[in-house]
Amino acid sequence: MHQPSADVPAVPRDSLDPCVRVRGAREHNLRGVDVDIPRDTLTVFTGVSGSGKSSLAFGTLYAEAQRRYFESVAPYARRLIHQIGAPKVDSVTGLPPAVSLEQRRSSPGSRSSVGTVTLLSNSLRMLFSRAGDYPPGAERLDSDSFSPNTASGACPSCHGLGRIHRTSEELLVPDPGLSIRQGAIAAWPGAWQGKNLRDILEVLGHDVDRPWRELPAEDREWILFTEEQPVVTVHPVREADRIQRPYQGTYMSAHRYVMRTFSDTRSATLRARAEKFLTDAPCPVCEGRRLRPEALAVTFAGRTIAELAALALGELDAVLAGAAPDTEAGRVLVADLRARIAPVTELGLGYLSLDRTAPSLSAGELQRLRLATQLRSGLFGVVYVLDEPSAGLHPADTEALLGVLERLKAAGNTVFVVEHHLDVVRRADWLVDVGPLAGEHGGRVLYSGPPGGLAGVAESATARHLFARPDACGPSRQVRTAAGSVRLSGVRRHNLRDLTVEFPLGVFTAVTGVSGSGKSTLVGRVLAEEVAGRLGEPEFPVRRLVEVDQKPIGRTPRSNLATYTGLFDVVRKLFTAAPQARARGWKAGRFSFNVPGGRCETCQGEGFVSVELLFLPSTYAPCPDCAGARYNAETLEVRYEGLHIAEVLELTVEAAAGFFAQVPAAARSLRALEEIGLGYLRLGQPATELSGGEAQRIKLATELQRSRRDHTLYLLDEPTTGLHPADVRVLLRQLHGLVDAGHSVVVVEHDMEVVAGADWLIDLGPGGGTEGGRITASGPPAQVAASTAGRTAPYLARALGR
Repeated sequence: MHQPSADVPAVPRDSLDPCVRVRGAREHNLRGVDVDIPRDTLTVFTGVSGSGKSSLAFGTLYAEAQRRYFESVAPYARRLIHQIGAPKVDSVTGLPPAVSLEQRRSSPGSRSSVGTVTLLSNSLRMLFSRAGDYPPGAERLDSDSFSPNTASGACPSCHGLGRIHRTSEELLVPDPGLSIRQGAIAAWPGAWQGKNLRDILEVLGHDVDRPWRELPAEDREWILFTEEQPVVTVHPVREADRIQRPYQGTYMSAHRYVMRTFSDTRSATLRARAEKFLTDAPCPVCEGRRLRPEALAVTFAGRTIAELAALALGELDAVLAGAAPDTEAGRVLVADLRARIAPVTELGLGYLSLDRTAPSLSAGELQRLRLATQLRSGLFGVVYVLDEPSAGLHPADTEALLGVLERLKAAGNTVFVVEHHLDVVRRADWLVDVGPLAGEHGGRVLYSGPPGGLAGVAESATARHLFARPDACGPSRQVRTAAGSVRLSGVRRHNLRDLTVEFPLGVFTAVTGVSGSGKSTLVGRVLAEEVAGRLGEPEFPVRRLVEVDQKPIGRTPRSNLATYTGLFDVVRKLFTAAPQARARGWKAGRFSFNVPGGRCETCQGEGFVSVELLFLPSTYAPCPDCAGARYNAETLEVRYEGLHIAEVLELTVEAAAGFFAQVPAAARSLRALEEIGLGYLRLGQPATELSGGEAQRIKLATELQRSRRDHTLYLLDEPTTGLHPADVRVLLRQLHGLVDAGHSVVVVEHDMEVVAGADWLIDLGPGGGTEGGRITASGPPAQVAASTAGRTAPYLARALGR
């Protein structure tokens, strides 16, 4: 490792050490890393995707700071706190308490909002409670009465959700010409459960063979909407090859079944199916405002709390600035609210409203909201560890972010940032570059020091991009000519204002604009819905639509790279065909760790077991029987080309490509993963360990391995999120290859290198929220760069070397 000793001053043993010193870090792919990082700096961790920078910043430094804090907590209380475990490291010295601001991959609950994430809702409710204008004679309410998430505040009709879901006979029975036996009640479940409900109706005396429309109205009403659940004895029709005994069946109306499924199921598929039979409308009692009438009768500055919560934060701040509370409590609360709003708007999020639901926010928006909350906290002497805070940011917004990071440092804190954005890297006081490559080819600290010193590190992929000439990123090919287009007109969705826009086909199109300008709405919703609705039309040129997002490829460790891509099916067939497996009559299911048979039953195929430690938190250890292999000993006796199946799942994509070179079905899938820069991932790597960017590239690779001749439109939402500039080049080669093969690609993107290499740009803006939603410029990159409208042009011009 290249580390300039002159920049890390040697300190006497008896004085305060100014550095965080790591010795022997071995988390994930780190190879016994030793590194010294000065405190009170803005330190950026760089390196290609999978190099180990997050393992050092989060898996080692933050995890160790958290572990030390929990050591001071009472053992019983520690059991109640989620911990990320002790890192594999020999020692870390000079480490202050740490605050982690990660891009959480899991979505918050539907009741979570911008107001709850930032705690602004608490202040606004207190303002209405203490300084609101109440109707004459009305009793003063406490702050909980202004919350839709409490029993005292929520509208009793919609339980504080603001919307109600209803169904109707027309939705439940779309074809009244069918009989119940023929499937008239479309909302009922399929297979045995639906047949069971039909048989129960027959026992209850209803005619299941008569067309639905001919049944008496009162019978139709009861069948669909009754809340009764009668229990009857059902005698199934005997089948020659099955013995079926009488059983007790409980009836459930179609309405009850749909509502229960919609509210209780954890299956996204079942929930989506139930939604087809429901209408979603504002609650008629609270008119979508979520609160009880007595709370909505209170005003401040002439508006209800629901009206203020619906304003963009920039507008809310203006209303508060013009308010003149007549009490000291009102003045203090208004000043507090405005002080809390300021860092949120400074981070480019002034277009959000307090009632905007958290699940509708991007991971980057959520992280910046939490960052704004930390700015207000006034902590001193803390290490902030941030995960790609520039993700989802337009270059104009990134400048504001850098100002906030500098303020955190100026307040006496240390800021550690895992980042790929070169503008952020250039502003660092200290760089820690990890690499040189990903996975087993990474895990070393190549450089630790001021940014300028990285120029002399030949191995560093970061150096090659950080010190490249501005015009080195410009496109080196001719702009393609469109072969048709998809035209959208009169688009009104969220903040999109009666837009008319054409998306050219047969080219690479980038949609740009500041955060909140309407890009994802236009591409991910409006364009996707328009194309999906016209697939199959004879004159419509697009034959397939592929949306590639950053949602996880699975939500449990049982889902992994091999299972998602279908590679695991190929592997299991190979093992099933092995002589030992054939001799024992084993089928493919024997080689699955998700079902009984071949898996280790001690850990049920998890590979680890939970160890209870009384008043200490539970810990996890490798399974004592399979030692983490997930399979039982008999299954591991079967080998393919010298490896058992657990060893195959431990192979990286790169190693597996060589191992399965003679198996076309496997080689094609592995080649697609390698070509998109994922050669460092293990085949059995759990889905929960993958970043959003990795998940998106796995989905894209899965599509790339399918040879498609039909014209396909690929929609990608910020595909470069989480990618080092070197990885961006690899991804772009694949995307442009799709266009060269005759397909169309549309990306929502902030990376100006990607935008500069596009054939056509659509720039939205000029601002976010109500200040956005319009097209400021469209055309080839050179034309947009030369325009004066919008905020993208100057940054694009720089990327084009102008």
